[in-house]
Order: sequence, then structure tokens, then C-alpha cells
Amino acid sequence: MTKRQKLTLARIILAAVLLAAAMLLPLDGVWRLAAFLVPYFLVGGDVLWRSVQNIAHGEIFDENFLMSVATVGAMFTSEYAEGVAVMLFYQVGELFQSVAVGKSRRSIAALMDIRPEYANVIRDGETLQVPPEEVAVGELILLKPGERVPLDGVVTEGSGSIDTAALTGESAPRDVSPGDEITSGVINLNSVLKVRVKSVYAESTVARILDMVENSSERKARTENFITKFARYYTPAVVFSALALALLPPLLAGEPWAKWVHRALVFLVVSCPCALVISVPLSFFGGIGGASKRGVLVKGSNYLEALSKADTVVFDKTGTLTEGSFRVSSVQTAGMDAEELLRLAAGAESCSTHPMARAVVERAASVPAADPASMRELAGMGVEAAVEGHQVLAGNTRLMAEKGIDMTPVKADGSGSAIHVAVDGKYAGTVIISDVIKPDAFPAVKRLRDMGIKTAMLTGDRRAAAESVARELGIDTVKSELMPGDKVSALEELMGSSHGSTAFVGDGINDAPVLTRADVGLAMGALGSDAAIEAADMVLMDDNPSRVAEAIAVSRRTMRIVRQNIAFALAVKAAILILSAVGYDNMWLAVFADVGVAILAILNALRAMDVKNIKKAA
Repeated sequence: MTKRQKLTLARIILAAVLLAAAMLLPLDGVWRLAAFLVPYFLVGGDVLWRSVQNIAHGEIFDENFLMSVATVGAMFTSEYAEGVAVMLFYQVGELFQSVAVGKSRRSIAALMDIRPEYANVIRDGETLQVPPEEVAVGELILLKPGERVPLDGVVTEGSGSIDTAALTGESAPRDVSPGDEITSGVINLNSVLKVRVKSVYAESTVARILDMVENSSERKARTENFITKFARYYTPAVVFSALALALLPPLLAGEPWAKWVHRALVFLVVSCPCALVISVPLSFFGGIGGASKRGVLVKGSNYLEALSKADTVVFDKTGTLTEGSFRVSSVQTAGMDAEELLRLAAGAESCSTHPMARAVVERAASVPAADPASMRELAGMGVEAAVEGHQVLAGNTRLMAEKGIDMTPVKADGSGSAIHVAVDGKYAGTVIISDVIKPDAFPAVKRLRDMGIKTAMLTGDRRAAAESVARELGIDTVKSELMPGDKVSALEELMGSSHGSTAFVGDGINDAPVLTRADVGLAMGALGSDAAIEAADMVLMDDNPSRVAEAIAVSRRTMRIVRQNIAFALAVKAAILILSAVGYDNMWLAVFADVGVAILAILNALRAMDVKNIKKAA
């Protein structure tokens, strides 16, 4: 508890003791009133003062006003104990709210610990400790063991391990060495590293994450907005209804004033919308906090609500379901030894920077290297090189056609991308390159199917490669060879056949338009592009596609809790208002209808933060 919360608790306990004493003491008249006024002002003075201040600023109809009118009215009608009790239990509800919000805020604010305090920048041979905002791109920073990485960069010197748990939730340390990228917000565990800064602090991973967290409350869900608007019109309606209840029966029917004023006061207490106004935003806040514990950053409660309705999840392929790293899956030869084919192909590809070329070179690392005497890259087709006296071509069918190579014997496996190889003008074989499917991808898709969600994949990759991945993972629909604009059209087609909302998961720059167009866009945050992360509504911090199902489970659970709180609050209040109308106008019953319901709703809202078993949720 904070110091302020402890002070509130002390006031509540002392006021409760004084209330009990006032009820037991044999006092009459002004002394009895004075005995009850002491605990009343002790526990309710701040509520009365806030009500006066709000009235002065033109904000009349709020819960402070309702509580003040109801309790002051009770004191005037000699319902001293009830007046103090209403204020006492109201403060108990406020304390519960404060503790609950604090707990939820801490679950999100744990991310705030990733904010770096300083950077050790090396300038003119000296190491200076400066704010991260003052470090420029290209400068060299020094990381000591135990320090948090202040800026995104590339390791230039040193090898060691980093703790990424604060960003990704991954418990196992990750090893880094020269050439590896390192992300701001992680912790350097056990060695001295030098890092070349690649982006200013405002564009760093940690700054973007903190901005998302700090602005998440600005984007309210439709349910949350409805409750806010509802309270805006509901509260004045309640006040005028209570006024009519107090005045009309005595004036029109000659009923006793005391009876109907008391009923109006009970009506005010019962009608206070505390449970809705407090618990609904708190439920969403808890859901956002719970999602952050599972490595999913949510930019607003509106996206959490939209995701809960998702019945279709659409994936990009490369970098989302696959690692975006290529490997040689098979070698098919035509009259040449497979190892010799690989050696010559690797020699031709050795100077190329294309990812598939690098895969061939890595696969041939176990055989003696063949260095090219000359090499020419042919844009969009492949390479032409002189290797150990042989003229070697390595590339696609266009290259083979361009050079007049007869490919009649080719029977390339369609499960990957093909690099055709010709030696001295004759077709020699084909190297099949496949993108590596993430180990997490299959359970991710299976979990979505178990949750009753359809899956689809949109990719710019070749049809054969895309269909191979979709078949292996069990994805329902696949559309391939798409340009970024085509992806948007394909997504809109899927959205048209969806009965709920459609979520898109991607990581590349070309995914930004689709992430924006989808009902909910989820970006792979750890390795995803800046454009994708900016365009997305949620960010998966560890690049595991299984986080999508977890995010949906969190959102569904949050919405169940929101609906439970709304139904419970309205049902209890309606029941007690009916009882009140037929004569059961007991102030203690009113206290339960207001504060009791609010406390129970708050406790229920806190469940949104409990995500320990969310993997089992549906």
C-alpha cells in the first residue's frame, strides 16, 4: 500500500470505531448529532470538499455530489448512523479501487523499468555518462555487466549474454557477439560490450514501447466509452428523479415529507453508478496489464475489445510463421555429384548477399571451398561466375532461358525455392531452398483452431512454397505471390466473409498497409520493422506466433469480466430499486447496492490481471 492508502485505511478504521461508540453511547439531541458528525467528517470530509470544488467548476453531477447529498440528507432526517455508514463504506470502495488500480498499473509499469537512465558514450577516447537522448547515431557506447542497454545498436566488441525478459518474457539469456544487433531495454549480464548506436533514443525500441504503454489509456473501447457517456446522462437523471420522488408525493398526495425524503435519499445511494464507472475501465486496464505480462503490448482497450471478437486470424509468412532464414532442403542433380554441384554453386554464390545465396554457401561449408575467378550478378535472375575453370550459372528459370540452357530433365521439388545450376552451358542440377518454419508456429495455429478461429496466410512468396508451409501448419486459406496492395485486397476479401473481426499478424515494411486495414493489427515486435510496429494495434514482443492465441484468450476473458460486472451491477441495483419503490427503503440495503456491488465488481475486475493459466483459456 502507498502512504496515502495507509492513511485512508487508518481514517476508515478510526471512523468505524467512533461510529460504533456513537451508536452505543446514551446521548440525545445535539450531543448525539455531534458524536456522529465526528466520524462523518473524519471519513467523508474530503468527499464533501471535492463535491464543493467540482460544483465551483461547473462539474455538479458526479459520485461525490451523490454521496454528499445522500449523506447530508440522512443527517438532516436524523438517520445519523446510516449517513456515516454510507460515507464509511463509500471510502472502503474507494480504497479498494485505489489498491486495484495500483496493482494493475504496477503490472504495466513494470515495463517502465526498461527506461534507461544513462548511456556510457565513448568520445575522444573518454567514456562519458550522458542521457540517452544526447547520443547520436553512429556513436560508440560502452555496456558494463548489469547495465541496461540504453539504445538500439550493433555489437562491435565483446561477447556475452543479455537478459531480454523485460521485453520478451523469455527467461533464457541470449548470447551476443560482434555483428549481432542489440535492443534497448535489455540487460547486459556478464561482460563488457561496445555497441555502435543505430538509432536515436526517440526512435529506439524502448522509447516506442514506453510511448505505447503511456498512450494506451487514450484509446477507449466502445463499451468503456458507452459507460462514460451513460454516466454523464445517467447521474443528472438520477438526481432529478430523486428530487421528484422527494417532492411530488408530499405536494400532490399529501404524503409525509420525512418518508419520501428518506426514500429519495435511498434512491440516490442505490442509483450511484460507482460499480460501472470504476470496474469497467479497471477491467480493461487489468486486461492490458495481463497481456503485457504475456509479452503482448496493447495500444488501447478498443483493440482488446475488437480482438475478443476475432473469428479469423491472417498471417504473413516470412518472419511471422517462418524465421526468414533459409536452408538447403534438398539437392537434385543431373549427371553430377551432389557435393561437387554444391561446391561449384557455393563458389558462384559466395560474393552474393542474397539470403538464398548465403544458404547455399553455408550448406557447402563442409566441402572444400571453390573461390570464383570472376562473378557477375544478374538482377532478378541470379549469378554468372568462373569457378575453377568452369563457367557456372546459378539462378532462376529466367536465367536458364536467357542463357539457352535446356532444362528438360528438371523435376524440382515444389516445397521450396529453386536455384538452378548450369555448368559449362549444361544443366547440372537444382538446389532447393526452404524457409525455416518457426518451432512455435504449429502449436500457434493448432491453438487458434481449438479456439474456433479460422486461419489464413497472405504472402508475396511463390505459390508452391506458400502452399507447402500452409499445408504443414494446417492453415485454412492461403494466397500467394501478392504485392503489398494485393495483400490489402485479399485481406478485405477475407474480412467480407468474416462474421466477427479479422486480425492480421505481420512483421515487414510491406505489412504496414495490411496491419492498418485489419480490424486488429499485430506486429512482431522483437524483429519486426519500425513501420509494422507503428502501424499495428498490438505488438508481440518475442516474435512467437503463439502469443496471438494468448492475446485473444486475454481479450475474451477481459470482455467476459466486463459483461459480468455490467450485468451484476445493473441487476442488483434494479432489484433494490424495485424493493425501495414498494417500501423496503432501508439505507443499509442501499449501501450494499452501491458500495458492496462496487467492491465485488472491483474484485472481479482484478481477475483480468491473472494470466498465469491463460494458455489453458479459450
